[in-house]
Amino acid sequence: MALDIVYHDDWLIAINKPSGLLVHRSPIDRHETRFAVQLLRDQIGQRVYPVHRLDKPTSGILLFALQPDDARRVHQQFSEQQVDKQYLAVCRGHTPPHCRIDHPVRSVADHYTDSDGEQRRPAVTELATLAHTEIAEPVGKYPSSRYSLVQLKPLTGRRHQLRAHMKHIAHPIIGDAKYGRGEHNRFFRQYFNSQRLLLAAWSLSFRHPHLQQTVRIVARPGADFCDTLAQLGFIEALPAEIRDAP
Repeated sequence: MALDIVYHDDWLIAINKPSGLLVHRSPIDRHETRFAVQLLRDQIGQRVYPVHRLDKPTSGILLFALQPDDARRVHQQFSEQQVDKQYLAVCRGHTPPHCRIDHPVRSVADHYTDSDGEQRRPAVTELATLAHTEIAEPVGKYPSSRYSLVQLKPLTGRRHQLRAHMKHIAHPIIGDAKYGRGEHNRFFRQYFNSQRLLLAAWSLSFRHPHLQQTVRIVARPGADFCDTLAQLGFIEALPAEIRDAP
């Protein structure tokens, strides 16, 4: 499996991670045998060090350093919220034009149901709606189904933040088995042949640790994501940078 490399210099490398690929080994998915760290190492012939992470079902830009010191330096920017990240998502319902979601999320997100003693950490996400659609097919108790294409900007970096925040405002992301709605996930599998979480990291900006300038990486969502967007009539609503990306 050849990974799609979207940025590469003497110090850093970024891939457009496909949905379903783990960044590295995890006790949560003991059966998995493929990991982005190993695949990229074998592809370029040298070790790589992940700077941040993406959930297994989330696709998009994943940044690595070629040396551990550079990984620590760039990771610090993520920790100090100095990195600009932009995501695309398809969600249930018609979302507002703009909103700011300020709602704490769990420090450990392996179990979503509330239990005493779990710590919640502050989390903020900005949402901008790019398009709405309504499909004349009943899902649940409604005679038709509404969906939105949104751009999400996390201002904090909590685990599962975007997925939990979209559930919190009653617009869960399609394909989310943990925070989503099963009837809508099944509808997308059957009606659009969409087998994945419809969440993709498409833009990443950070300060380069050696060049001392801002680097912005843009990646077009994978073909599986774009195929679903086309069926929904959302392609023209994408930012021009995405439509023009290779």
